[in-house]
Amino acid sequence: MSETGLHKDARRCDLDWLRIIAFGLLIFYHIGMFFVAWPWHVKSSHAGPGLQPLMLLTSPWRLALLFLIAGCATRFMADKMARGRMARLRSLRLLLPLLFGMLVIVPPQTYAEIVEKLGYSDGVLAFYGKYIGFHGGWRVDGKPLIVPTWNHLWFVAYLWVYTMIVIALRPLLHALPLCGVAAALRQPMALLLVPPLLIGTLRLLLRPVFGETHALVDDWYLHALYLSLFLFGYGIARQEGIWLSLERLRWLALALAVTVYAVMVWAVLTDSGGRVRPFIWALDQWAWIVMLLGFARRHLNLDTPLRRYLTDAIFPFYILHQTIIVVLGHRISGLGLSAATEAALLVGATVAGCWAGYEVVRRVGWLRPLFGLRPAAKPA
Repeated sequence: MSETGLHKDARRCDLDWLRIIAFGLLIFYHIGMFFVAWPWHVKSSHAGPGLQPLMLLTSPWRLALLFLIAGCATRFMADKMARGRMARLRSLRLLLPLLFGMLVIVPPQTYAEIVEKLGYSDGVLAFYGKYIGFHGGWRVDGKPLIVPTWNHLWFVAYLWVYTMIVIALRPLLHALPLCGVAAALRQPMALLLVPPLLIGTLRLLLRPVFGETHALVDDWYLHALYLSLFLFGYGIARQEGIWLSLERLRWLALALAVTVYAVMVWAVLTDSGGRVRPFIWALDQWAWIVMLLGFARRHLNLDTPLRRYLTDAIFPFYILHQTIIVVLGHRISGLGLSAATEAALLVGATVAGCWAGYEVVRRVGWLRPLFGLRPAAKPA
């Protein structure tokens, strides 16, 4: 893979900013899930279809962008360390927070869900004994509720698996003739149109068969999509020509993204589009990704104290946010508050709770690795 034009140790601050933005949008998206009509753990009494177009603004591309950025970051790490050390460090940074999250952070979400949906009344201690005991008797929305569960932390499990795949195949990946592929994708129209054709084909052929489970072992459509984007990010991380093309495409991609978004909303809300609809979704998804990568490279490749603070904070924010939303949402849903008041409470409490949680975590040495943070630097 060519590294022309990119210094091996240069920090890609633009990708840091995009990661921060995408995770920040995820927090607000999950607040929206409390109000939209789509199935979720708990629901507002005001839930309905009105918020759906706004939710569709980010849902096609947000996680896809995060996996692509994670692939880039994995390449940057791979250039600096041996495979064994990289596997150990990534396992520590991902699996420890995942296990801690499943045993400590996520259970309040499940408790609130079964109280709200099943009328569970045996108390918290009895619940937790069943939760960690692999209880199989809860069925929610017609499906068995498998516990312990990872809920929103599925992203961490998938990221670890994809990272281990890349580490195992690293010699092969670096031996493949990717320069020729990269040269072809440097052509702007190829970069803009070929990926959504492939993504749309995956959505057309695999999603009706496998759906989206977030259960890892049977999630073949999402693996085909997200692993492909992860590998794409890994492959282009050092390809300066592709990044230049992304930057040049930013305005065209923005116009395309806005146009296709309007078409996609119409197709989803009216259940129209037929077999073309997966390609509409894919084109919307990719146009937003290209636009964001292009504008970020042009305008956000800069370092600030805020960037450094948020780069560390965003993973603990991600771990904590959904539990705050679900537990508080469950508590306020029956109080007769207006939708605006519920939304204001959820936004304020989630941001404040995540920020306070991070400020505690970063100051307590034994908590840091449980939330994916490196050990604190020792005083000189």
